[in-house]
Amino acid sequence: MAHFAELDENNIVQRVIVVHNNELLVDGVESEQKGIDFCLAHYGGRWIQTSYNANFRGIYAGAGCIYNEALDVFVAPELEAE
Repeated sequence: MAHFAELDENNIVQRVIVVHNNELLVDGVESEQKGIDFCLAHYGGRWIQTSYNANFRGIYAGAGCIYNEALDVFVAPELEAE
């Protein structure tokens, strides 16, 4: 399973959903873009993948977290203010 965070216009996470791996496969390899396309087709909005195990993009995104586009990481709201 893969997790995708919906971002608002200020890069604040609105929600996180789970997408089945079958929706991500391109020639047997997972594709983040394919997952984003799936989310867009079903929910609209702006989506980016987050890692449940925090293997990439900093922390696991949750509602209220902020996506720092320049660093390509999610941060807790209290850390972004510093």
